[in-house]
Parts: sequence; structure tokens; C-alpha cells
Amino acid sequence: MENNTDDNRDDQNEPLPWWHKFCLRCHQPDPTPSWQPSWWSKFFPFPIFSTFRQSAQQICIIAFFLLTWGILYVEIGEPISLQGELLSMTLLVIAAYLIGWIWLKITTLPALIGMLLTGIAFQNLHLVHMTDTYRKLNQDLRKVALVIILMRAGLGLDASVLKKHYAAVLQLGLIPWLVECICIAVFTHFLLSLPWIWAFLLGSMIASVSPAVVVPCLFRLRDAGYGVSKGIPTIVLAAAAIDDSISVAIFAIILNAMFSSGSPTFNIIKGPLSIVAGIVLGSSWGALVSVIPEKGDIYVVPLRFLALFLGGLFSLFISSFIGWSGAGPLAIVSSGFVAAFYWDKQGWPINRNPVSNLFRILWIFFEPILFAFTGAQITITALDPEVIKMGAICLVSCLVLRVIATYAISFGCGLNSKEKLFIGLTWMAKATVQAALGPAALDLINSGQTAGYPVQDETYYSKAILAVSVLSVILSAPIGAICIALTGPRLLSRNDGPKKVSVENPPENPATVQHL
Repeated sequence: MENNTDDNRDDQNEPLPWWHKFCLRCHQPDPTPSWQPSWWSKFFPFPIFSTFRQSAQQICIIAFFLLTWGILYVEIGEPISLQGELLSMTLLVIAAYLIGWIWLKITTLPALIGMLLTGIAFQNLHLVHMTDTYRKLNQDLRKVALVIILMRAGLGLDASVLKKHYAAVLQLGLIPWLVECICIAVFTHFLLSLPWIWAFLLGSMIASVSPAVVVPCLFRLRDAGYGVSKGIPTIVLAAAAIDDSISVAIFAIILNAMFSSGSPTFNIIKGPLSIVAGIVLGSSWGALVSVIPEKGDIYVVPLRFLALFLGGLFSLFISSFIGWSGAGPLAIVSSGFVAAFYWDKQGWPINRNPVSNLFRILWIFFEPILFAFTGAQITITALDPEVIKMGAICLVSCLVLRVIATYAISFGCGLNSKEKLFIGLTWMAKATVQAALGPAALDLINSGQTAGYPVQDETYYSKAILAVSVLSVILSAPIGAICIALTGPRLLSRNDGPKKVSVENPPENPATVQHL
């Protein structure tokens, strides 16, 4: 018995073969005990294949997409047939999800990059073709994804953290965004020949930070104890939510002013009014949702989820319909924030409540839809090489300026030089807002609306904005993720004591981190 044990120990000390290490990058063991059929390990041994739990999850998600296609085929017929356009769009989303998952496991970089590249590949290999018939569907699905992004940002805001670190959150959430917005506008005005209003439209979108990249990376650092003592992950996440909210609202206000046929004076006044209206109406809806349904209702979780989700959809669509586009995004964030504030008092922790988990699950489905459809609007042969070259110069230059600005304005936040530099580097990643808003101007041009410029010029401006937005994701998302992973352990102090469950360090389910 002792010899056998020694032999086993010797076997365990032997280095793993390369293929075993490669498989472990793609397939991790389950974090908690799981059940599997008795025959599973015989035919699908781990780690060559995923565990039964992980495989079942992937099969369920693919089955849901296929079932949706089957229902639509029965009801719609030819458009969803094997030669139909809707089927190619469904296959694009499934492929984007799978390739994004493989990309995440192999490279540890955000899955959204693989999803975006899948959309670009499908478009340029002529595997998918979106005609005007389904262009509106594409736009509406991106709006739904935007609602999910903004609602999660609102639900993730912690009032106690904002009260404790309000100066740091506002400094980091507003000033770097403003600096990058202005820099992007100036650079693209002179390098891409965009009119000032178009340049600021692009700047307001590009300046947004992506929670889809920043959140998982910060959670991994936080779980390892880095930056927890000063609450840096919490401060950064709160500031990112403010950054996203302002970015989407300002973009909507500028876009609405450009394509509005009303009085310029009224459009200028309508901007601040829409901000106030959005915050007031959203806060009122969030407060109402905290009371109705009643907290002891057996169906309280789905009812609260539907109230926030449908309320968010309504506010986004109705604000766009009546020409007050800036109100919708802020109403969504405000409703999520106020609802989470009152739910916290009722025993549901911030961003760890059942409604937040439902929005996480919903994002699993809409993430590949958003990034695949955005990538599918890029035709490489139609891109102007000069736009790509100048766009890359603008993006890299403005990212560097944003890092410098973030470092410079972090005074009074109680951070040392290394921590200031780290926060500046985390502010580099772009993804979700750029994918959701990048095609917006081109959609309006294609629908026949005009901003007062010649149609040929407006088409160039809108395509340039789309190209730069996609380029910003491809360049900044991997750079941002790598910078956070590499510099976090070197620039942040580590808390080696036992982790405490608190506002600064709430518990996290590792199985859901990759989907954030």
C-alpha cells in the first residue's frame, strides 16, 4: 500500500504533457460538486472534453437558439428556411457564442473579441447577408442589448460606496471621459475631416469604458486580494457605471440634435431637460418597483425583473420616438440604481440579488447578438485604408492622453502613484457601448434621415464612425484586459488576510464571472 501511494505521488509530481495543459486552458473543473451520468467520463474524459455540467450548459444555450429558429420557421416560413436570411443570422449568433467561448478559454481575453471577429468573418466570407427587410430587427436587438448594459450598470451602483467615495467616483467617472471625448473630437476633426458635431458624436461614444472587459478582470484581482484594502475595484466599477451612463446619454442627445428638424435653440434646451427628466422618471419607477410587487410575494423575483426590464425597454423606445433620446438611457440607469438601493434595505445585496442574476443570464444571450451583428456590418474591402490608419492613430493617442489625465486628476482620492497608474490603465478598454452605438448614425442614414449634409458626405461620416468604433474594440479590449491582468499584481497592494464579505468585497460565484 505504501509503495502504491508513493508511486501515485511520483505520478502526480510528473509534469503534465502539453496537450493536457492545453485542454485545461479550455476546460476547467467544476467549482462545486456536480452530477454526471456513469458513462460520461468513459466516452468524454476530462479534460479532453468539458465536464457534464459545462457541456450541458452549452447544449442548452445552443438548443434555445435552435428552438427559437424552429418556432420562427413554423410561423414565418421561407425567410427562416435553410436558404433564408434569418437562419444565417441565427447561425451567426450561435457561431459567435461558440467561438467567443473558445477564444476566452484559450487566450483568457474577453469573449466579445472573438464574437466581434466572427461577425466580421461571416460578413466578408458572404456567410450572412442582412437586407433592409431585417435591418430594423438588427437595430431593435441592439437596443435591447443596450437596455441590459445600462440596467446592469444601475443595479451595480452602491449608494454607500458613492456616499463614502463620491469625490473619487465623480472625478474618475466624469473627467477622464470628458478629456478623451474632447481629444477624440479634435483628432478626428483634423485627421478624418469629420465636422465638429460628428466628431463630438464619435468622441462621446468612444470615451466610454467597457464593464464587459473591466468587471471580470477586476473580480479576479479582487478575489486574489489586490486593491481590496482601499476599495479600488469597487471605486472603479462605480465610476465605470457613471462613465457609461453619461456616454450613452450625451451620445443620444447629440444624435437627436443632429437629425432633428426642430429649432436649434429648442434642441439645445432639450438636452439638459432630457437629463433631468430621465433621472426623475427613472428614479420614480425604481422606487415604485421596490414597493410593487410586495417583497414577500412568491413571484417577487420574476415580477421585479420584468418591471425593470420592460420599463427600461419602454423608456428607451418611447424617448427615441418622441425625440428626447437622452432621457431614456438615464431613466434606465436611475431606475436600476434606486430599485437596488431599496432592495438592499430589504435584504437583497447590491449586484448580488436574484434580479441582477437574471440580467446576467440575459446578457449571455445578447452578448453574441450585439457583437456579432456589429461585426457583420464591416466589409473589409469597402473600408478606406486611410480611415483605418488615421483612426488607429486617433485611438492610440487619445488612450495615452486618457491614462495621463486619469493619473493627473486622481488627487484627493487617497491613492498612491502606482494605484493611480493602474486605474488609468483600466480605463483603456472599450467594447459594449461602442458595439451598441457604433452603427446608430449609419442606421439613420440608411433609413433616409439626414443631418443637413450631402448624402454622400453623411454616408462617409457614419461609416467612419462605425469603422472607428469597431477598431476601438479590436485594439483596446485586449490591451485593456492584458494591462489589468499584468499590472494589477505589480501596482496594487495585496490584502493577505482572510477575505471579509462586505461592500468592498462581496461574494462572487466564479461560474458567472466569465459572462459579465
